[in-house]
Amino acid sequence: MTTVTFTGSDLRSFLDGLPGVDRVGAEARAGMLATRSIKTTAKQWALDLAISVVDLTTLEGQDTPGKIRALCAKAKRPDPADPTAPTVAAICVYPDLVHVAAAELQGTGIHVASVATAFPSGRSSLEIKLADVREAIAAGADEVDMVIDRGAFLAGDYQLVFDEIVAVRDTCGDAAHLKVILETGELATLDNVRRASWLAMLAGADFIKTSTGKVSPAATLPVTLVMLEAVRDFRESHGRQVGVKAAGGIRTAKDAIRYLVLVNETAGEDWLDPDWFRIGASSLLNDLLMQRTKLVTGRYSGPDYFTMDA
Repeated sequence: MTTVTFTGSDLRSFLDGLPGVDRVGAEARAGMLATRSIKTTAKQWALDLAISVVDLTTLEGQDTPGKIRALCAKAKRPDPADPTAPTVAAICVYPDLVHVAAAELQGTGIHVASVATAFPSGRSSLEIKLADVREAIAAGADEVDMVIDRGAFLAGDYQLVFDEIVAVRDTCGDAAHLKVILETGELATLDNVRRASWLAMLAGADFIKTSTGKVSPAATLPVTLVMLEAVRDFRESHGRQVGVKAAGGIRTAKDAIRYLVLVNETAGEDWLDPDWFRIGASSLLNDLLMQRTKLVTGRYSGPDYFTMDA
């Protein structure tokens, strides 16, 4: 992975020199795209794509090995009654439960993602953050979701945030892809979302991710629009494609399809793939399965027809 080397003043000049975001315009465009309808003939494709980009997630203090095994079973066979339903992209868990997910998913092609770097606050020493990453990878994670130090970012210490991402990227090496969580609900402005997106990509992020899911607001369409514009422009200027993960608050099939439309219309078709776009969620999967069954049978199944995700 190639990162861009900056001195503190160069990094600040670059980030502060990025064009400002027109909040009203971003909200209007996101709102307009959210009204786009999907033809019935394309809806099955859209639902299947939405299932395939889900990072099925549980990040609770009450998580147990049994819960992780059940979640992995659902990841492998989302709809027990329909073997044609696609598998999800990944399971996302805490580092101490990675070994359980890795054992359950071995050979399936489903990724094992782990949050790290003192998730969700990011408030610890770099030494502890890197130990967190090493533990997750040693246990079998092939994706790491790190959180940035939002306090440092908001204080204007971009170099500290940049250096930490570089250090985590180096620790991941070839063993794991790195998703950098911006926690956009704490960044306050869309200008900051754009700056944080570029900072993370310049430091070597494979994905930029909206949220931990622990802070409100989490993923929103305007925020994701700004991040998609950033990855599109970054590829054009630097020749490297970076993925986007929207996480937190996406609970219905209708919401998921809105995000797919946003991806297609903003970044382009190249990002309509689990390698480049993810949705972090738990309860969303059941609604996607309900809508998928409705297309086939003409009637809705109750939510209890499917196994509980969380």
